[in-house]
Amino acid sequence: MSKRALVVGIDDYDGALLEGCVNDATAIATCLEADGDGTPNFGVRLLTSNTTKITRKVLKHEIIELFSEDAEMVLFYFAGHGNIDPETNTGYIASQDGDEAAPGFALPDLLELANKAYPRIKSTVIILDSCNSGALGEITGAAAGGKFSVIGNGVTILTATHRKGAAEEKDGHGVFTDLLIDGLRGSASDVCGRITPAALYSHVDQTLGDWAKRPVYKANVQTFVILRRVAPKVALEVLRRLPEYFPDPTARYELSPSCEPERGEETERLKQVAVDPDKVRIYRELQACNRHGLVVPETYDHMWHAAIYGTGCRLTATGAHYRRLALMKRIK
Repeated sequence: MSKRALVVGIDDYDGALLEGCVNDATAIATCLEADGDGTPNFGVRLLTSNTTKITRKVLKHEIIELFSEDAEMVLFYFAGHGNIDPETNTGYIASQDGDEAAPGFALPDLLELANKAYPRIKSTVIILDSCNSGALGEITGAAAGGKFSVIGNGVTILTATHRKGAAEEKDGHGVFTDLLIDGLRGSASDVCGRITPAALYSHVDQTLGDWAKRPVYKANVQTFVILRRVAPKVALEVLRRLPEYFPDPTARYELSPSCEPERGEETERLKQVAVDPDKVRIYRELQACNRHGLVVPETYDHMWHAAIYGTGCRLTATGAHYRRLALMKRIK
């Protein structure tokens, strides 16, 4: 099944110009179009105010079309102005022709489309970089007319700020989206190279300073949602061999000088110890695991010393987790 993304960026508002939304949308679209190795990912439709007049009619048409056909996943990204109608307590993303009576597209309508699309659309991801965007998916108050607003099955929401917050721009990008882009390029990937909405939220939240606007993450999902893949930090085939090297999570893998051909100041002492190519291969794999927090040496701080002085290494809690995934054949 297909994966579709509608990516919208509006800078050109009458009397309230922005400067980073078109840049943000363009960069997000580029990230989503392909995985890190060039494999096609989302089929992206990019709408930006420097090439298209994004009116209420255009915005409504494109959003409805996004949800019109079956899909494995759809993603909606919006960068621009957002507001809340104080009379109805309804949140909006603003179109270029928005006014007080009709600001743009209502957040409750967006959520209703996403909710009704399931299970035709297995997963929906909504990312908003706009003021007041955290109003989307609130338990009460986000829906027009005082109705309750419930996040439906398969829906994930990631917003730049809470319902009363103001999104910020800096150096030609939204502060929130700039960190999203960094995460999508690989900073938010797990050891297998997978980037999820939850990982993006964690990446953004951890990077922002204590006084910065906080992002909001809401989800009702039962499956692992992967937005993009990049090169794994440790080769997948190496991760699949962890149960072979460590028969149980607490097992110790024995290291010896025969694992390490580069012996430094111990060369003379170890000149009678032959290098074993197969042990070297495994040792190099375990060194890669060590660099990414899956394996730690015993007794010494560095794997080189553990090999040269013949101790061993063990799995960390994270390493034990990936060992378990390997046993479950979930490394892919």
